[in-house]
Amino acid sequence: MTPASDWREAHRQAIEAGRSTYIDPRTGFQVFTELGLRARGHCCGSGCRHCPYQHESMELDSRVAGAQQPSWLTGAGPSDDPADVLFWSGGKDSFLCYRVLTREAVRPVVLLTTFDAASRIVAHQEIGVRQVVRQAEHLGLPLLGVPLHPGHPYVDRIREAVALVPGIARFVFGDLHLRHIREWRDKAFRDLAAERGATLHFPLWGVSPETLIADLEASGAVCEVSAVTEPAEDVIEVGERFDRAMMTRLPDEIDPFGENGEFHTLAKVWERQQ
Repeated sequence: MTPASDWREAHRQAIEAGRSTYIDPRTGFQVFTELGLRARGHCCGSGCRHCPYQHESMELDSRVAGAQQPSWLTGAGPSDDPADVLFWSGGKDSFLCYRVLTREAVRPVVLLTTFDAASRIVAHQEIGVRQVVRQAEHLGLPLLGVPLHPGHPYVDRIREAVALVPGIARFVFGDLHLRHIREWRDKAFRDLAAERGATLHFPLWGVSPETLIADLEASGAVCEVSAVTEPAEDVIEVGERFDRAMMTRLPDEIDPFGENGEFHTLAKVWERQQ
């Protein structure tokens, strides 16, 4: 029996049966399968759930608003030269990670952002994907948007997305010091990296908060708090600036960079510190 809300299973069964459509278990609507859409021969530009053409006929703004499959949200993607794929949340850690890559200046950089397919919100950061697009446009970088659907394994979705990147040298992450998160990434992305002939890169790993905040200050970019969780709700407010002054007044039980999830930020790369 197909679970009431599991359209993925309904789609799988329809594909196995060679059908061009299936009935969505939740809404009762008829939905084209990937087979049905491939038979059409081109993207119709409607943002179909199973579009096999990366929504190529949709305008960029329409992709940002409603694309259901991984697709380029700025530009047309990178050249064939191997690129660094930077997992980009839109916050300070991602931005500082990009700063390291620009100083290395060894290869092209592609930003990869995951977000909820329905709300278009980046998880944890609580920022809309349009703000991430604004960041990528300001930095002049290709942005690969990856809508996430409930029940669709995260790494499988990433695998589908990075198939759009012709060559990959490294998967780059902005982790600072949480050992269990790094170990999870090492395990989760090991096979994918091997498939693409890539390595995993953690350029901020073990870097001190003082070095990080100094680099943020040197960048001139403004970072604002975009989300706060319970441990920090009494001392941090959404919308306040993340800077050295904020770090200094945080109690010892709160990580100065919010690495334990106490708070998250939006890097306003288009806005300069006064």
